[in-house]
Amino acid sequence: MTMITFAGLGISEPLAAKLAEYGIIEPSPVQAETIPAALEGRDVLAQSQTGTGKTLAYLLPLLQRINPEEKTLQGLILAPTQELAIQILREAEKYGEALGVQVQALIGGAAIKRQIERLRLHPQLVVGTPGRIREIVALRKLKLHTVRTVVVDEVDQMFQLGGTTELEHILRGTLRERQLMFLSATINPQIRAMAAREMKDQVVVGIEPEQRTSKSLEHVYFICDERDKIDTLRRIVRHYNPARTIVFINNTDNITEVEAKMNHVGLSAGALYGDADKTARSLTLQRFRDGKHKLLVASDVAARGLDIEDLALIVNLDPPIDSEHYVHRAGRTGRMGNKGLAVSIVTPKEEFIMRKFSKELGIEITSLTMYAGKVMEPQSGMVGRDKSSGSSGDKTRPSGRDEKSPVGKSDVARTSATRPSSRPAKPKASTTADKRSGTPNGARKRDRDLDRKNKGAPKWLKNKPPRD
Repeated sequence: MTMITFAGLGISEPLAAKLAEYGIIEPSPVQAETIPAALEGRDVLAQSQTGTGKTLAYLLPLLQRINPEEKTLQGLILAPTQELAIQILREAEKYGEALGVQVQALIGGAAIKRQIERLRLHPQLVVGTPGRIREIVALRKLKLHTVRTVVVDEVDQMFQLGGTTELEHILRGTLRERQLMFLSATINPQIRAMAAREMKDQVVVGIEPEQRTSKSLEHVYFICDERDKIDTLRRIVRHYNPARTIVFINNTDNITEVEAKMNHVGLSAGALYGDADKTARSLTLQRFRDGKHKLLVASDVAARGLDIEDLALIVNLDPPIDSEHYVHRAGRTGRMGNKGLAVSIVTPKEEFIMRKFSKELGIEITSLTMYAGKVMEPQSGMVGRDKSSGSSGDKTRPSGRDEKSPVGKSDVARTSATRPSSRPAKPKASTTADKRSGTPNGARKRDRDLDRKNKGAPKWLKNKPPRD
């Protein structure tokens, strides 16, 4: 079978050579489907799993179609968050350099005056957030009438963040015959309706509906009481011991508390706030990428488009609000075929959410438990879909983990009632009557030792054998 190459898809030699420098030789499925249509100038509506290379799927043909000799704005890439826009900018600069394409960012949270001054360099490609771009357009410092291609990355998030008005306003300012590309891991009816309204002769690139998360990604969850979630998080991170972990939280008011508690137990953590300025967010992300922070505590703002190299673990400290958010959170790991682990920490009342996601996404989400330094599956603790038979329900199977590996202490409240206690019965302490009756000194000292050992004495003293 002949291997598909970027050159075979129509990518120019300078771009193909640049890709080879970074070890990218064979295009992913979404790239193989999107690139030829994009090079032809057709509109594209692409849905693909996170971590499958959607950025290069639209960026390579966009860069190739730009004429570097024309000092006018020809391409526009819109992203819902500052982090995703900065990440796209880095990729555009890296590959645009080989073609002589000038790229600039117009991102909210940065100094607008400085961005306007840089527009005098006449970039051919702009990457930005809709609000900032519309703001500069309103100031008449940016003209869109020469734009031939508009890309909207993570388009569903754009809708959720209320960016629809800005997006429609921006599209009205571009060429009537411009090319339009929408890309995301999830495409809802609202997006399809807008695509039908704005696109002409569109090409739809889809994925298997039953496989919306990477096949190299493992999904598990642990159950504990709400008050024990922080400690369970600590034990999970200590056990799996990844180089980096993203911890997702629903309520942004809790981010500071979780960050502080993780730092207190010796797990260096940084926080990513949606309302922080661009510089603070960029610094936190850079420290996380460099390994100075082991944990990144964030809301769903970090779930969109972030590509953290060698991210092997994400943890949902709070379950996502729906299956789409679960897909995007889990998609931060297990990217481009690499193995990854998505862990959720839920209370007994939240366990039904895992079953719901399992059914909606067609994935297996395994229930695990921590006990006595081991990670194991409960007797009937697996939820999900058996891919071999297509059936779903509770199953049992061996864990496949080395159950002798240390994982630290665990919350055992739910099993302690069925386990015999290992605490020795409290011996009867010596009494004054014993002393008066002539009890030998050695016997009285032995009684005192036993009494002291059972009143919260240190572990080393409890394990110390009594003297004869």
